[in-house]
Amino acid sequence: MSVLLDHLPELWQGLLVTFQLTAASFLGAAVLGVLVTALRVSPVRVLRALGAAYVETFQNLPLLVLLVLAFFGLPEIGIKADLKVTAIAVIAVYEAAYIGEALRSGVNSVAKGQGEAARAIGLTFAQSLRHVILPQALRTVVQPIGNIFIALTMNTALAAAVGVVDLTAAANRVNLLEAQPIPIFVGAGAAYALIAACAGFVTGRLERRLAILR
Repeated sequence: MSVLLDHLPELWQGLLVTFQLTAASFLGAAVLGVLVTALRVSPVRVLRALGAAYVETFQNLPLLVLLVLAFFGLPEIGIKADLKVTAIAVIAVYEAAYIGEALRSGVNSVAKGQGEAARAIGLTFAQSLRHVILPQALRTVVQPIGNIFIALTMNTALAAAVGVVDLTAAANRVNLLEAQPIPIFVGAGAAYALIAACAGFVTGRLERRLAILR
């Protein structure tokens, strides 16, 4: 325990970076996920195919591979960005595939009559999706999206492998100085577990509050 207290400033700074990665990546993934969902349920076959290709591509590639390609490949073609910004972008693009699929399952759970009624009153596809379908779909996938948020939080630890000093990287640096891996990494693991527990609690409350009574 003393080793954690001795290096609390470094670990706290790493935890703050983890919070930043998590919040920004989830926000980006949510926006992209909605777009992916729109493609997946579009009446245009080409757009549906593009959405399916996006999901299949990113769900079948390891996140670490994407991070390595972005960090070491993009500078080779003249694209340079801050390490943290690059990590956020890559994680967001990766997790958007999972959020898109979760939202699509929610859209599929909405009665077809809802979409037909929206079209009957003159709403376009985009308008019906925005004002009628998605609001109902979101209420049915609160818990799955919460699970994706937890997975995303854990996946931010991979950014440490490419130079981002998050909680995992900070814990590793402290361990290199102190050579006490058990208390250091147990402490870091407890911090991740606490984030996951808080996310699970919040999404559980939201799911009960927003549940659609049938």
